[in-house]
Amino acid sequence: MFFVSIDFSRNKFEGEIPNGIGELHELKGLDLSHNRLIGHIPQSMGNLTNLESLDLSSNMLTGVIPAELTNMGFLEVLNLSNNHLVGEIPQGKQFNTFTNDSYEGNLGLCGLPLSKKCGPEEDSPPSPNKFCSEDKFGFGWLPVAIGFVCGIIFGIRLEYFVFLIGKPRRRVNNGSTQMVQMS
Repeated sequence: MFFVSIDFSRNKFEGEIPNGIGELHELKGLDLSHNRLIGHIPQSMGNLTNLESLDLSSNMLTGVIPAELTNMGFLEVLNLSNNHLVGEIPQGKQFNTFTNDSYEGNLGLCGLPLSKKCGPEEDSPPSPNKFCSEDKFGFGWLPVAIGFVCGIIFGIRLEYFVFLIGKPRRRVNNGSTQMVQMS
């Protein structure tokens, strides 16, 4: 018994696509769209030679599209849109039949069928520092470090003023004025 089609779309799955996905040789349809998948598209997906439909759209996948995916000779539907893929789109077999819609929202992609041509700088993926310098919230470590230092300084000054003022005292009003020290 084997799965013909797997649809795990819109499940808020997180993490990377496992390399073992390439062991599902009889799979005809795979939909992992609209999740929170990160990392690269596994090269092992090229082993899914019976696959007819692949939808990895609307995730946070990075890196290049593996050339091994061109081994999917039966692939009729491909949707890799709205990720963070970069580099030249592989050519060959079914990949020559897909339109711009399959790749839209990946500003780092170039080559056919897109109008963006690949130059020498697009052939290689950008340096990891471009993607690793910012976390998933869109800012790097510098603002966090500045906030941490400011918080430490504020905390030390607050503790210093509390020490100068002494322990807090409370006034008890029962007709006479007397101070009671709080312990």
